[in-house]
Amino acid sequence: MPDCSVVEKSWGELTTSELYSFLKLRTDVFFLEQKIDEEELDDRDSEPETRHLWVADERGIAAYLRVIVDGEASHLDARRLFGRVVVRADRRGEGLARLLIDRVIERHGHESMLLHSQEYIAPLYARYGFEAFGEIYVEAGLPHVMMYRAATGSDEHE
Repeated sequence: MPDCSVVEKSWGELTTSELYSFLKLRTDVFFLEQKIDEEELDDRDSEPETRHLWVADERGIAAYLRVIVDGEASHLDARRLFGRVVVRADRRGEGLARLLIDRVIERHGHESMLLHSQEYIAPLYARYGFEAFGEIYVEAGLPHVMMYRAATGSDEHE
């Protein structure tokens, strides 16, 4: 199995090659494969608190997600969200998304978190303690559900 080391960087730490590689992966999957027709570049990538996490291989970035922080909680007390979770087609089924989510939970599990999940993938997030709330809604042309994970009360990871 190829190396599965997780890389984590802020916007200012990214090289142009890393930025290109994860933006290409996101557009290949979200636009070409899933036919999403909404804006991908939303200015959240470059915010100072945003963290970019990925696993790379000889072909570039194989799996990616980003972690953002909202100024105010949009649901209960959750200000931290992760999203843009994407795995390249040839590496799906290897647990790469779980590897990235594990890192997010390891670093931020003591905080409440929120995410917008495509409906079909919600069971993956439920394994991490995220609970769906509200109605199913359409975002970017696909059914989504909001999910919340309460803080664990431990701040050992800060």
